[in-house]
Amino acid sequence: MSGYTAVTPEDLELMLAAIGVESIEQLFDGIPAGVRLDRPIDLPPGDPEQAVYAELHRLAARNTSTEDELCFLGAGMYDHYVPAIVDMLMSRSEYLTPYTPYQPEVSQGGLQVMFEYQTAISELTGLPVSNASLYEGPSAVGAAAYLAKLANGRRRLVVSRGVHPHSRETLDTLAVGYGMAVDEIALDGAATDLDALRAALGDDVGAVIIQQPNFLGAIEDVETLCAAAHEHGALVICSVDPLTLGVLEAPGAQGVDVCVGEGQTLGNRLDFGGPSFGFFAATEKHLRSMPGRIAGETTDADGRRGFVLTLQTREQHIRREKATSNICTSQALNALGGVVYLSWLGRRGIVELGELMLQRTHYARETLSALDGVSRLHDLPVVREFALRLDAPVDRVLERCAAAGVNAGYALGRSYDEYSDGLLVAITEQRSRADIDRFVEVLGNAVAAECALQDAGVTA
Repeated sequence: MSGYTAVTPEDLELMLAAIGVESIEQLFDGIPAGVRLDRPIDLPPGDPEQAVYAELHRLAARNTSTEDELCFLGAGMYDHYVPAIVDMLMSRSEYLTPYTPYQPEVSQGGLQVMFEYQTAISELTGLPVSNASLYEGPSAVGAAAYLAKLANGRRRLVVSRGVHPHSRETLDTLAVGYGMAVDEIALDGAATDLDALRAALGDDVGAVIIQQPNFLGAIEDVETLCAAAHEHGALVICSVDPLTLGVLEAPGAQGVDVCVGEGQTLGNRLDFGGPSFGFFAATEKHLRSMPGRIAGETTDADGRRGFVLTLQTREQHIRREKATSNICTSQALNALGGVVYLSWLGRRGIVELGELMLQRTHYARETLSALDGVSRLHDLPVVREFALRLDAPVDRVLERCAAAGVNAGYALGRSYDEYSDGLLVAITEQRSRADIDRFVEVLGNAVAAECALQDAGVTA
C-alpha cells in the first residue's frame, strides 16, 4: 500500500516551471551524486482511497486501549476521565492560534488561556510564578536543571533514584550540553536516602532533584530533603503528580524552589502516547530565568482588561546568548485542556478526587498484598500508585493477566535491576471497587499458575 498524493503530472510541471527548472533531476543537481539514490524507490502501486481506509482500519484494530481492557498501568501516564467540556472548549475559535505566535497580542483568547493556566499552576504548586507550559514532564525537569545553573553557576546535579526514569535519562542527556555532571542518590527502602544525600552535597551542587510521590509511589519527606539541600545553597527541583496535590502539601509550602511535572493527567487522554504538556513553576526570584513564555494581564488604551506576552526567553524570540530555552511551542492546546479540566474540578473537586484515589489505592494495596505470592515492595504512604513484589516472573504474570483482559501494571525490572520482581500498580477514579476485585482475582490466579509451574520445575 502506498501513500496518497494529489499532485498530478501537470501540477508538477507547473511547479517546476515556477521555480525555473525543467525536471526533478535538475532540481536535485546540487546534491552530490554519492549520496543520491540512483534507482526508483521500490513502492507498490497506489490503492484506491477506500482500500487505504480499510487497511488503516485493520491496522488500528490491532491496538488495545484502556477502553478495551481493565487498566492498572501508570508509571507517569494515567487513565483519567476527561469530561466533554474539555473537548468542547478546546475546539472554540477563540483559542485558535498560529503554531508559533510571533504577534500574540492579536490572539487575546490564547493569551488569556495562558494567563489563567499560569494562575492555576501557581495555586496548585504553591509557587508564585508559572510559565505557559513546556513539552512534557521530563523536558521540564531538564529545563529546571538549566535554571539552577543560571541561578548559582554550579555544575553538579544530585538526582534521586526515585525520580522517573525518563526524567533521569533526559537529565543525563541535557546535562552534557549544559556542562554539568549528574550524581544519582540511591533509595533507602523506597524513599530517597537522606544520609546519602547529605554525603553527596557540597558547594558545587547546583540543585537536588526529587519526585513526589516518587516513581515507586512512595511519599517523600520533601521538607527534610529541602532543608538538607538549602544548607549547602542548592536549589530543590521537585517533579510532582498534579492530581495528588489535592491531598498532599503544596511543594512551595515545603521549601521547593522549582516545581515541574507531567500535565497529561489534567484533561489530556493517553492517546497511545500522544501529546501532553509539562508545567513549570518557581519562586519569584527565578522569574527571568524560566523557560518558554509567560503571559501577563494589562489594560488597553481604553482601560479594558487585556493580555500580553510579558516574557519570552526562547531563542527564537531573543538573542541566543540571552535565551534560557529553545523550545518551539508551549503545548498551548494541551495546556488549555489542563486549565479547563482544573476549572471543571474546582478547588473542592481536586480534593475529592485525591481522596477517592487514596481510598481505592489503599483498598487495592491491602487486598492485593494479601494474595499468596504477592507482598508489598515497601510500607511507605502512597496516594495513587504502589509497588508490589511477586514470587513469580513478572513478565509472564503480566501476559496471563493481559489474556484475561487486565493490564496489571508496570514491570519495575524494566527500569530498576534491583526490583526485577516488582510490579507498579496505578489507581485512578476510572477503576471502581468492582474493577479492583476483578484485578485481585486475575492477578491471584496468574501468580498461582506461575508459582505452580516453578514448583514443577517448568521454565520458559
